[in-house]
Amino acid sequence: MAGIALTDLAELLSALGAPPALVLVVVLATLTARWSSSRRSPQDACDRLRFVRLRRSRLPGVTVPSAPPASAPASWPYGTFMSRLDEPIRRELLQLGGTRRYAPDEILILEGEEKNDLMLICGGLTKVTAGLPDGRTALLALRVGGDLIGEMSALNGWPRSATVTACARTEVRRIPKDDFMSFLSRNPDAALDLAAMVSDRHRWSNHRRIDFSSYPVRVRVARIIADLARTHGRWSPNGVVIDVHLTQPDLATICGAAETSVQKALREMRTEELIETDYRKLTVRNLAGLREAGMLDPDEG
Repeated sequence: MAGIALTDLAELLSALGAPPALVLVVVLATLTARWSSSRRSPQDACDRLRFVRLRRSRLPGVTVPSAPPASAPASWPYGTFMSRLDEPIRRELLQLGGTRRYAPDEILILEGEEKNDLMLICGGLTKVTAGLPDGRTALLALRVGGDLIGEMSALNGWPRSATVTACARTEVRRIPKDDFMSFLSRNPDAALDLAAMVSDRHRWSNHRRIDFSSYPVRVRVARIIADLARTHGRWSPNGVVIDVHLTQPDLATICGAAETSVQKALREMRTEELIETDYRKLTVRNLAGLREAGMLDPDEG
């Protein structure tokens, strides 16, 4: 963010409908971050540079006050909001709100709702969808542990712009808007990280709104894996490792396809050495080939 002009950052947030108070917080956070960057250790600088390069990875429906979830991972998937934060700020964020658990296929956020709280996903997998004028549904994104959802309504007060549905058992921290805004005021670095996350998501959604229902299952599966590689992948000697535990039933739910069809698509991709799978992770061996299989520009992303 150091190379982004303050005026550009303010204009971006204003265009997204952020209230003036948040714009001011983020601008102040930018100034604070730039001033304090010279005081960070060389290791901090290396860690941030590595992240920039990598980016180029109870009863359902009942909310109860609770301590931070014991299931919160020691490290969060690359590309998520939590992965951007320093550890003390993560701990503070995990103290906000209450824990809520959702079963597969349960809706966390409903498009058109007039609510302004937000959720921090502590574990699980969700899909973000939006209705199309012809009545079909478009898959816009996947959100995993460490991601924020519902942040746009918290920032601009508008109705929910999309529906978020659990694809697996999912645990969240449901955070009231006022608590989150106070958190940002206390932690200007977190406000800066939020601005970067919102900017990344806005650019991506403007770049390509994908209607997966128009494509064969193989194309849909390839696109989902390619998107996960872009957002949550980390480079390794064998390819891009995706730190998201995505099962075949999860993929089938996201794709809106039969599990047998997804299995066939994955088998073909393994045979073609596009991907490599095991129980806990998925590795993209040939990212350009995978993107081509998803009818995407092989050199993009």
